[in-house]
Amino acid sequence: MASPQTPEKQTPTHHLSVLEKVGYSLGDLAANLIFQTLMAFLAFFYTDIYRIPPAKASLVMLTGGFAGALFNLVMGAVADRTQTRWGKFRPWILWTAIPFGAISLLAFSTPDFNEGGKVAYAFVTYFLLVIIYSANNLPYSALSGVMTGDMKERNSLSSYRFVAVMLAQFIIQVFLLPLAISVGDGDKAAGFEKVMLVFAVTGVICFLITFLTTRERVTPPKEQRTPLKEDIGDLLKNKPWLIMLTLTVLVFITLAIKGGMNIYYFRYYLNEASQSSFLQSLGFSHLLDNLSSTFGPEAFEEFRNPDSAPYAAASITSAASTIAMIIGILFSKSLADKFGKRNIFGIFLALSALCLIAINFLSDTAVAAVFIIQTLHGLVYGVTIPLLWAMIADVADYSEWRNNRRATAIIFSAMIFGLKVGLSLGGALSAWLLGLFGYDAEATRQTAAAVKGIRLLVSVIPGTLFIAGAALLSAYSIGKESELQIEKALKERRKESFS
Repeated sequence: MASPQTPEKQTPTHHLSVLEKVGYSLGDLAANLIFQTLMAFLAFFYTDIYRIPPAKASLVMLTGGFAGALFNLVMGAVADRTQTRWGKFRPWILWTAIPFGAISLLAFSTPDFNEGGKVAYAFVTYFLLVIIYSANNLPYSALSGVMTGDMKERNSLSSYRFVAVMLAQFIIQVFLLPLAISVGDGDKAAGFEKVMLVFAVTGVICFLITFLTTRERVTPPKEQRTPLKEDIGDLLKNKPWLIMLTLTVLVFITLAIKGGMNIYYFRYYLNEASQSSFLQSLGFSHLLDNLSSTFGPEAFEEFRNPDSAPYAAASITSAASTIAMIIGILFSKSLADKFGKRNIFGIFLALSALCLIAINFLSDTAVAAVFIIQTLHGLVYGVTIPLLWAMIADVADYSEWRNNRRATAIIFSAMIFGLKVGLSLGGALSAWLLGLFGYDAEATRQTAAAVKGIRLLVSVIPGTLFIAGAALLSAYSIGKESELQIEKALKERRKESFS
């Protein structure tokens, strides 16, 4: 069966240099310095630092997030139709670099307004941030598809990108809070602003490097027009795509809830003395002595304060979990090759859920057990991380195999839409449920109901959502045999189209 698609024009060489791969990956490092901060700390920043009531913080995150998600679909159509001497996607990375940095800084600033003014300021800055994030990140993601037509080079490029993403996650989850406390001399609002200034400047430089070091090599013929109406029609009939879209929303709701509530769990549920003892058992005082001798005696003095134990314990646990996640990623490909992506994704998502649910049954003094289970969760969840995006690519192949037309961009833009909807719903649900459970940011001690709610939000609730996602995969029809069948059929079809 010959493909009706016009072959894409390609330049003679599609080899990517190490410089170009590193340059491209720096773009994701920059974006994730902000993205990971939004996922892990936005709810905490709004309620505990800027002192916005949880219900209003929830509304800000929900409305702003949905606006960004919808704009993502618009941005996909705009980027596809951009024509410049620099290509379709690279210019957007250049045009949005400085606005992205500026809005990121403003979104984590705390001007002195009354409550209504704070809510309005948070809404405007968050709305602008998600819009500029879409205008930057969607073209950035699409760029990987036009830098080379060589699949091996594309896979290699993805590996570089993943390393950058994990590095950004490690920086945010491990160092952001300690840095904010340290450079703010205990004032977290001032500390957040200073740290975000560093991230903003770093991000702008990284985006400029990405623009300067990359090149678009795969370009469609000028006469080619994308049949948007037909693409949308194909999507709605594509059952694997609908399942992956739902799964993406569920996964990112879960990540937003679990990630956002973690700091509340350490601060309000776990016993402070037990966390201090745990830190001492790890040699935390010795570490502080070494750091102080390097950066000065006052740089980390704040962390000797017993009140800082939850932040230090949360950061160290996140560090171990992130390292375990990277190890899990290393096992992902071999397991998926042997047992199929769908099976491995479902099994390890379920195992990850069991780890989360187990946290609910730990006492407030079991800090070491929390550390071990969260690290184990990072290991098993890490196996699933590359599979989500690889399975979305499989859905694009399935669509081409079934419809004789490639619609990669619209499939990916719709998935990023699902990702943002999931994050928005997760962040908003977290803040809304906190309020429902009776959380009071002004209180020195939370009520028993609020503490129980916080415990549920890091364990049973995200664990149940992961189980729902694993169950959903039972209806996903692209198993290992189907993957091989589609790959073989598409190779033969493309050969015929070039002959």
